[in-house]
Amino acid sequence: MQRRLFLQQTGALAAAVSTTGPAVLAAASAPPAPLKNKLPKWKGFNLLDFFSPDPTQSRRATEEEQFKWMRDWGFDFVRLPMAYPYYLKFDRSRNITPEEVYQIDEQAVERIDRLVAMAHQQGLHVSLNLHRAPGYCVNAGFHEPYNLWRDQQAQDAFNFHWNYWAKRYKNTSPQKISFDLVNEPGMREDMNDQHSKRSAVPGDVYRKVAKAASEAIRKENPNHLVVADGNNTGSTVIPEITDLNIAQSCRGYHPGIISHYKAPWANKDPENLPEPKWPGQVGDKYLSRAMLEEFYKPWIALVNQGVGVHCGECGCWNKTPHDVFLAWFGDVLDILTSNGIGFALWEFIGDFGILDSRRTDVAYEDWHGHKLDRKLLNLLAKY
Repeated sequence: MQRRLFLQQTGALAAAVSTTGPAVLAAASAPPAPLKNKLPKWKGFNLLDFFSPDPTQSRRATEEEQFKWMRDWGFDFVRLPMAYPYYLKFDRSRNITPEEVYQIDEQAVERIDRLVAMAHQQGLHVSLNLHRAPGYCVNAGFHEPYNLWRDQQAQDAFNFHWNYWAKRYKNTSPQKISFDLVNEPGMREDMNDQHSKRSAVPGDVYRKVAKAASEAIRKENPNHLVVADGNNTGSTVIPEITDLNIAQSCRGYHPGIISHYKAPWANKDPENLPEPKWPGQVGDKYLSRAMLEEFYKPWIALVNQGVGVHCGECGCWNKTPHDVFLAWFGDVLDILTSNGIGFALWEFIGDFGILDSRRTDVAYEDWHGHKLDRKLLNLLAKY
């Protein structure tokens, strides 16, 4: 039986070659060409104007001329990680109540609108992101009245907020605005403990939350562009939502010993860490481009499945030696962009940024009263 099957298959192959020719047959059997990323290869910055839950503690506002700098330097994207309490009215001397989560402060919203308008005037795409959503934030520092992943009451509030923003930008093109549901989803044992044990959100739970929020957004405009951050604090793809017409956002922080070296919020013992190298042996691991290529394989595969992918955050805190940072970051950007994936640096101005990063090993260039990391800017511009 096996010999007869072999002869049949061999005969069929010979007939195919004689009919079509070997060149045509080879082309037919070749693997399909990789798909183009459904999302543009945007590149730009995170702006932290609305990052704090308390407006009185917000960063200095991004100015109109700074959007012009971004445009002139070749960037076309800004992401606005917002804390939802920033644009609410409530008594901040005590913990927020579930009822107060619905109390929109129109004056605060108008400040957000102005920033969006300034970005649009310079041709920049704006990604609105809930860095702190009702019931969840990857950071501590604010007491939530419930849990987004476990409580329907929190999910209802989450949908309310996204419907609000979708309605506000109902007539804005998806080329100009997108809606990034919640920053770096994850489960944490204690929401108020920055270092408590974390894990991925169960896939079915993430699907339920993302599906309901996307429907609340597209109720206002079916063409609105919706993005979901990768599971397990942005690091892993979400196979459970690939059928929902929701793009996914990865991160450019791997490995953390490079990107968050000595960062107190990311390390329990930040002063006793092995010195970072790239490439090189650091602690018990050899760090190299090969490990990055392995890390991004699932994200590249997601692009080839027809799901839009963007890297919503990337960069390095200011304690990593500058030459190590640039060597590592060049590999990160090269892998992403060679696969059609754009990126947004965390942040524009500040410890991770191209301006005023307070590194001690950089020869800064004076730029309109700011300290510009020209080497980092040149690296970003290369891609």
